[in-house]
Amino acid sequence: MDAFILSQYVLSGLVIGVIYGLMALGITFIYSIMKMINWSMGEFYMIGSYVQYALLAGVLGWSLWYVALPVAMVSVFLLGLLVQRFLLRPMYVGGVERRDEYATIVTIALMVLFRNLAIVLGGPNQYAPRDYARATTLVTLPISGNRMVALLGTLVLLALFFLVIKTTWIGRAFRGAAQNRVGIQTAGVDVLRLDMLAFGVGVALAAAAGALLAPDFLVYPENGAISTFKGFEIIVIGGLGSILGSIVGGILLGVIEALGSVFLSPAYKDLYGFVLLIALLVFRPTGLFGERERTV
Repeated sequence: MDAFILSQYVLSGLVIGVIYGLMALGITFIYSIMKMINWSMGEFYMIGSYVQYALLAGVLGWSLWYVALPVAMVSVFLLGLLVQRFLLRPMYVGGVERRDEYATIVTIALMVLFRNLAIVLGGPNQYAPRDYARATTLVTLPISGNRMVALLGTLVLLALFFLVIKTTWIGRAFRGAAQNRVGIQTAGVDVLRLDMLAFGVGVALAAAAGALLAPDFLVYPENGAISTFKGFEIIVIGGLGSILGSIVGGILLGVIEALGSVFLSPAYKDLYGFVLLIALLVFRPTGLFGERERTV
């Protein structure tokens, strides 16, 4: 294999890895603030893809994907606020002793509810949105217009996310809550309201991934399952709660899958990430950027 072809596979892995990172970012962001795992993340991804498809097919027209994308994100953001306010907030104010178990039960129930609701409303059929753009070339890699749009959209969203987190008051509040929830409350921050915003932002990022990848991965009730699977792989590789780790882990997973498919076999593409995960956990159980929790 010459360097030209190898560069194509590496670039392909980088592209899909960055997009993987967007899904993982939503999962790890919610965990870093609320200290809970959202097992229904794939269903918010799925809802984002359905909203995107419905808007493009029925209201806006196929060429206005960039208008439908923020509408899909805002719709899922508002849904996330309602879910957090009425279903998840009780575990912080209702005297629930095992919050992790409560969150697991509620989010798995949401997963089942949203998936079956999608089957009832949209049927078990697969829907394929039209292409967002024409095929193009990224350095040495011929790339579909859909994948290029997904890459550029992801990079814009990641840049906006980090800009908000690093430069705004709400971003400082998020970082403070991730470090010490009790400490941020003593500074006068309403941590319960912060939880609502964090959950809404996290699921909106998942919806964005679903909307951007809808033409490639199609729209159907179970389309969020693989994304959730990859997302949890990534947050363990990068370090649970680490925002930087979710991006680096996504890129690393994408490259490993691309190179493994070339040098070994594409039939075992999903296995290579698990091999990387197990090997990493042997030498660094907290992940690449995870920190050991202080117990005293």
